[in-house]
Amino acid sequence: MHLCTVRLTEPWTTSCRSRTRRASRIDRCSLTSLVDVYVDEPLWPVPTEATWDFAETFTPETDAIVEARQRAEELGVTAISPAAGAALRLLAAMTHARNIVEIGTGTGVTALWMLQGLRLDGQLTSIDVEGEHHRIAREILASVDVPTPRVRLIAGRPSDILPKLEDAGYDLVLLNVEPSALNPMLDQSLRLLRRGGIFAVSNIFGDNKVGDPAQRDPATVARRLFSHRVADDDRLLSAMLVVGDGLLVGVHLPPEE
Repeated sequence: MHLCTVRLTEPWTTSCRSRTRRASRIDRCSLTSLVDVYVDEPLWPVPTEATWDFAETFTPETDAIVEARQRAEELGVTAISPAAGAALRLLAAMTHARNIVEIGTGTGVTALWMLQGLRLDGQLTSIDVEGEHHRIAREILASVDVPTPRVRLIAGRPSDILPKLEDAGYDLVLLNVEPSALNPMLDQSLRLLRRGGIFAVSNIFGDNKVGDPAQRDPATVARRLFSHRVADDDRLLSAMLVVGDGLLVGVHLPPEE
């Protein structure tokens, strides 16, 4: 049995009362909210392990990223997968990003990926409350001769630092944070983004738990509710990218005044 969530807009009809009908029947029924619908078959091919491996190894990681990933594992820090890193690099390049903010430096895995898509005259600002994370990230960045002006590492609590950053001054904002910190950071993140900028959240699947309605631990529920909040936010055109442990992305398109 597979779960899909559909947005329904027409009056509910008897043809959709069964939660095991194929989704092809769903077009005849609707509500004004999200409804979980269980179907007997997947509606599209489910990636196999071979497909996942192909996607994750499609873009090779540099030696510096491999080292940063190893250091993250030693510290017990969650690092994004190679495919998720490549997606962030692509988003940075597509938006011609000059200014990026990353909340949650870790050991520098995401920073190293995004620097590859950042403009040559650009700057990445990375915030982390853990000084040890910055020490390792700085060491690895120096090993590949990243110019100092290109990366700005700020140690401190994001809640103290984000309000000091420039309104609409950034092209991409990435959250690498604990689930409990997601909600408080959304409005601040969108304040920082220019129109057309990218908002992204790493590891949104939470070890593959978010899509399983039986998983109700606080971290999973927080990620799930935040995902729906982003989907419903009229300032964002959003999508869920199935790379690594999930990448939630949205283009900042606030309503025209």
